[in-house]
Amino acid sequence: MNHDRIHAREPDHHVDRWERGQIEALEERDGHCVVTVRADDGECVELTVTFAVRDLFVGRLDLDGGSPVGETVWYRVRGG
Repeated sequence: MNHDRIHAREPDHHVDRWERGQIEALEERDGHCVVTVRADDGECVELTVTFAVRDLFVGRLDLDGGSPVGETVWYRVRGG
């Protein structure tokens, strides 16, 4: 399975390849983490990432123990 890409901070490389959006939801599906992101154009995108990637980007968000829902992330759809 190809996994999508997601960052908690704005990338400084190939910036034209990344989209920005806000996390709507995180859930587990088929042994992967599915992150629903609302893009700046209003469309919702489902990103499939490993739990290790989820832990990495969520750990880099300034949450103060709260939920990542509503936080801004940068992403690239690669899955299929």
